[in-house]
Amino acid sequence: MAPATVASLFEPIQLGPLTLRNRVFISALTRNRSVPTNIPNAVNLEYYQQRAKSPGLIITEGVLITQQGSEWPHAPGIWSKEQVAGWKKITDAVHKEDSFIFAQLWHLGRVGHPDAPEQKAAGVPVYAPSAIAARGGKFRFIPGEPGYVTPTAIDDPTILIDLFEKAAVNAKEAGFDGVELHGANGYLVHQFLDSNSNIRTDSWGGSAAGRSKFGLLVLERLIKVFGKDRVGIKLNPTGGYNDMGMPLEETIETFSYFITEADKLGIAYIDLVRYVDLFDPVFDGKKRGTKHDVISTYAHLMKNAKVFSNGGWTGEEAAAAVKDGKVQGVFFGMGWINHPDFAARLEHGKPLDNPLDYTTLYGKYHASEEEQRKGYVDYPAAEY
Repeated sequence: MAPATVASLFEPIQLGPLTLRNRVFISALTRNRSVPTNIPNAVNLEYYQQRAKSPGLIITEGVLITQQGSEWPHAPGIWSKEQVAGWKKITDAVHKEDSFIFAQLWHLGRVGHPDAPEQKAAGVPVYAPSAIAARGGKFRFIPGEPGYVTPTAIDDPTILIDLFEKAAVNAKEAGFDGVELHGANGYLVHQFLDSNSNIRTDSWGGSAAGRSKFGLLVLERLIKVFGKDRVGIKLNPTGGYNDMGMPLEETIETFSYFITEADKLGIAYIDLVRYVDLFDPVFDGKKRGTKHDVISTYAHLMKNAKVFSNGGWTGEEAAAAVKDGKVQGVFFGMGWINHPDFAARLEHGKPLDNPLDYTTLYGKYHASEEEQRKGYVDYPAAEY
């Protein structure tokens, strides 16, 4: 029996047709381990297999929907048959542990780089809603610190929407239980939502409704493939990361509109990412983000979707929020990196005592298998 302080996290929850065994979920965690290409490998399989024994739901690391480059080397994709086959091994392993796994579908938009190896191979520009560069930038596989570049404004955004639909088709073939649209952290969907990165004057911009159009149409395409009750979205209204953030009033207007319309589509859940200071960079001497309480501001707008959250939760805090009805499930990130049995430790009152090695958080470019394993699949589980 789970300790009373976290007991509410271990009540089952129904997510569409899926009965999740608990409300302790694995957040998407980019780890840069799909070496030497963007195809999930044996070390990736071991990583997910280790973590599949105790969570209610697993969200994969961000899965690139196209070969259109990445700021992250060795991030896995889902545009090729080889990638589908690699992911199928992982979904099969997760299902053998009676767990469920959603693919997080990801397009970087303006935070790609033209010198990234995969961007060169794709032979297309770095696309974004508008030709506005993000400040900052860090590319682990490009010498020096080139920073972000001015992207090419996409003439017809439906070209990118088509890529999301194809990725969903591939995810279904790979055996995923559903998909999560990455609408947070300054990537493509978020770039369309934010008035600082989207200054379009056509139907894809200009107002909260116009800036919401792209993400809502992507959700409709994902629903077309998976059904509404197997689709979720991750949103970060507080901005900050990757040079995102609008004034508070505009932020609330935009995300209230988007969340209300997304909820009308009947999707399974909306993951609201709380403000995390670590992911809010300083520009011109001040923090970039728009700090506000995302749960109290937006959760009441969800009439159909489950209210999930992410961002610096402790087990006890998450359990209290579930017990009080503020959220219905919580994604944890960092704790799962160094504790492959994170949920089981919470449930059985075991300490979270594996020290986290920050130097191995992200994989090295062209790492050997030994280097891939370090800080990835070598953290021990507790004894039960």
